[in-house]
Amino acid sequence: MTNSTNGSRPRMKKTAPQTPSIQSLDRGLCILEAVAKSAGPVALGHLTDLLGVDRSSAFRLANTLRRRGFLANPNGRKDYILGPSIWRLSRKHDWSSVLITFSHEHLRRLALRTGETAHLAVRRGRQACFLHHYHAVAQIIMVSARTGEFVPLYSTAHGKALLVDCGIDELRSIFGDAPLQAYTPQTIVSIHQLARSCARSREQGFVADDEEYVEGVRCLAAPVRDKDGSVIASIGISAPQSRFPRERDRLAARHVCETARELSAVFSSESDVWPYRLTSLR
Repeated sequence: MTNSTNGSRPRMKKTAPQTPSIQSLDRGLCILEAVAKSAGPVALGHLTDLLGVDRSSAFRLANTLRRRGFLANPNGRKDYILGPSIWRLSRKHDWSSVLITFSHEHLRRLALRTGETAHLAVRRGRQACFLHHYHAVAQIIMVSARTGEFVPLYSTAHGKALLVDCGIDELRSIFGDAPLQAYTPQTIVSIHQLARSCARSREQGFVADDEEYVEGVRCLAAPVRDKDGSVIASIGISAPQSRFPRERDRLAARHVCETARELSAVFSSESDVWPYRLTSLR
């Protein structure tokens, strides 16, 4: 196709060349990820196989990380575990503020799609902590948890979404075997009931709270996952029961689950859009 003014071909915009990565840095980060994912100390031979380099090169990379405190040798052995510098960095960084920044637009869209208040929560021990919310301005009556508010994991949609991958043994390790406190007649009060609820929710992809924490209030939430599939947060909506009957669950769940998948995709990105790990939120 020619340009209508001068007959010349239009100039194609040049694509910026991709900046090459630094191979040694990339290999060092691979070492840190491998050690972080391992349940026990990682042998130098495993790192050598992982990187596809000779043993001396793998040792130099791992030893550099050890000298900087990012790796350590337990009990004087040559195997590697994460070192204290990792802990110091994670303690200094406010992961919650990063999560809020990346989730704000998703919360806004969810609130506008559903016409209800959208919330984002993370796990803190036996409780869920609300980090952020967005109001649907069209509603006169709204259900809104305050930012920083803590609610039980087992009796709220957001809390149960954070527990969705837990089996009965893990639930016992969190809550023990004693009966759970009942907040309403609908509250789940036993670990076996909670395990069955988690299994159902895991299968359907979302969690509903039918007035289990506050009478007259229903909530629906879904888990947000990171690159490894671990649940790092929950996102969902809350509304008065009179405006949010079960008949709305199918459409609401579609919007909530779509938003959770979109947000999970951000946290699973291999690009520099999401360079952080959120395991410290637990």
